[in-house]
Parts: sequence; structure tokens; C-alpha cells
Amino acid sequence: MKPISISAFASISPLGKTSEEVWNSYLDTNHRMTKTTFKNFTEWVARIADEDLEAISALRKADNKYKNLDNTVLFAIYASRIATQKAGWKTGDDFGINIGSSRGATALFEKYHEEFLQTGTSSTLSSPTTTLGNISSWIAHDLKSNGPEISHSITCSTALHSLLNGVAWLQAGLCDKFLVGGSEAPLTEFTVAQMKALKVYSKETEGYPCKAFDLEKTKNTMVLGEGAAAVCLENEITENTIAKIKGIGYATEVLKHNTSVTADAECFQKSMKMACKNIDLDEVDAIVMHAPGTIKGDSSEINAVKKVFGNHQPFLTTNKWKLGHTFGASGLLNFELGLLMLTHQKLIEVPFAQPQKKPKQIKKIIVNAVGFGGNAVSVLISK
Repeated sequence: MKPISISAFASISPLGKTSEEVWNSYLDTNHRMTKTTFKNFTEWVARIADEDLEAISALRKADNKYKNLDNTVLFAIYASRIATQKAGWKTGDDFGINIGSSRGATALFEKYHEEFLQTGTSSTLSSPTTTLGNISSWIAHDLKSNGPEISHSITCSTALHSLLNGVAWLQAGLCDKFLVGGSEAPLTEFTVAQMKALKVYSKETEGYPCKAFDLEKTKNTMVLGEGAAAVCLENEITENTIAKIKGIGYATEVLKHNTSVTADAECFQKSMKMACKNIDLDEVDAIVMHAPGTIKGDSSEINAVKKVFGNHQPFLTTNKWKLGHTFGASGLLNFELGLLMLTHQKLIEVPFAQPQKKPKQIKKIIVNAVGFGGNAVSVLISK
């Protein structure tokens, strides 16, 4: 594949709503998780800060049609507006849109279902506002774009699958520009209860609630977070190019259990090899891991890295210890960390991880994501 230009990136998450805020958040060693009391329990979650949610509230109030939309849609609209502005894309431009979400309109769906249980009827807007397709279609409405609109769910690798799809359209010559992203607002009692039922949710009481990439941990420590990210992709390398996509990889495992991956993550081995098929593996300087904070999830990915890279192990990092697992948005928030490390030429360490050897320069980074179903994605980015 020829390199794809990354012309802009934007996000809103517990780390902030601007690139400067996000980078400054990465420079400290504090996590962004708080204890939240739901109706039946109190658990750790990572929420977008109240001051940043003011921008989402203003967006909801700015258009009467937006007042009934779920936060997954509003988060995505916000990030998409900023990304396209940075890229210099104009209202009415011809570009594709693919924004995915693992769960979609979680809060709205639960609200409407509760209403149905109580009354036996459902609101008029219950269906159109809870379909996954309404994320990209509302963004197209907001940006007044011309081009294809796609929304999908491929569990926790959704955002990077959106990126794969955008790359495919660009490589095929069907579009010159593509907006891709992921959005998730899963911090509801029912969603947290689902993760608790899987026995993966953090029960830590002090220190870091999520011990992602802590190889000494003896229990699962996943924590949910919320957020959205959007990236502008273009066929041509221009003065606006902030980084390039040099390779993509994907793979799916044959599962033994609905939520499992093999001990050495065969799907990640295949996806990383595919992403790097046109370079020497020694050229990879760092890997932003999926690393959800579970014992098996973290260890299997690290085992896959060892299998693929052998004696040359790139610098390994993750961000879930800081902002939690944002499900369908997590892959592009990983991608954001990779872009920021390339831009600032500084590697972000996990504060409780074992020290690692650092490369003198950061030229190429792999970004990973995987979800239920063993569907791994790896993306190789470079300066």
C-alpha cells in the first residue's frame, strides 16, 4: 500500500478535549478514574471532566434536533468538527465518514427500555436515536458533507476497523479524503454490571485502579471510560500531514470461549506481521498495546510481541491505566497516543511497569486493538 496521510486528529476523553490538554495529561503520572455510585454498587469509572462536558452540553443546545441524541453521537460530532477544522476541510466537501461504536446509544437505549417496561409503549424517537447508523449520519448532517456514511460495531477494535475501512476506500480511489473514528459513552449501571459479571472489573482500593501492563498483578483490573476520537485521512501527502499510515494488519482467532484469546494472541501475531510486511521488524520503535488491564488480555498480547519481534522488543506502552477502557473508541485513543509520541519525540511510560530500553529516535509505532471475537487490528504509523 502507498502511505496514507494523517492530516488531523481530535478527541474528547477523560484526558481533555484538545491535543495540548491530552499531551499534558500524559506527561503526569495521575490516573483519571473516580469512584462512582450507581443504584446498586459503587465502582471505578473514567469520566470526561465536567468542564469539558460543557462543550457537549452547548452542542446539544445549539440545535433543537440534537437535544434527543445520545452522548455517543454528540462526542463524535464534537471530535469530528475539530478534526475537520484542523485539516482545513470545508462545509460541503466530498469525503467519506466511518465512525463506529461498540455499544452505541447505551444510555438512551436503557432509558427507552425502562420506559417501555413501565408503560408498555415506546417513544417515537426510540428507534432512530439508538441505531449505530445514526452516528455517522448525524456527523454528515452536521458537517454537510458529501460522500459515503458508514457506522459499525466490531467490539473493542471498532475504531481501528473504521480506520482500516477508510484506508481501503482511499487505496481503491473511491475517495480522496475519509473521516474515521470511534465513540463510546458506556458509563451506565447495566454496562458496568456486564463487565462485573465477566469477573474482569477492578476491585482495587488504592493506587492505580487499572493495572494495565503490570505483569505482576494477580487479579483483573479493567475499568470503563468514555470518549471519542476522529482522524482525517487523505490520499496525498501534503504540508498538513502530521504522520503517515505505512501499514495495516488484521486477523481473527478461532475462539474457544466467547471472550477469550489464545495464550500468545495468535490474532495479534498475524495482524502485527501483516502491518509490518513491507519493513524490517527492527524498524518498529514502540507499540501502543490494547492491554485492557486483565491478566490474560495483557499477558497474551505481550507474548504475541515476543513471538513476533524476538530479541528486538519495541518499547511497550498503554493508556488504559490512565483513562480506562473506552470500548469502541479505545483503538483511536491508542492511535492518538502514538501520534503524540511521534510528534513530541517522547515515549510515555506506564508508571508501575518495569523500566525498558528506549530508542534514540521514534520513527515507527504500531498501534493495537482487539475485541470480543478475537478480532485484532494493528496499524503502523510513521513520521
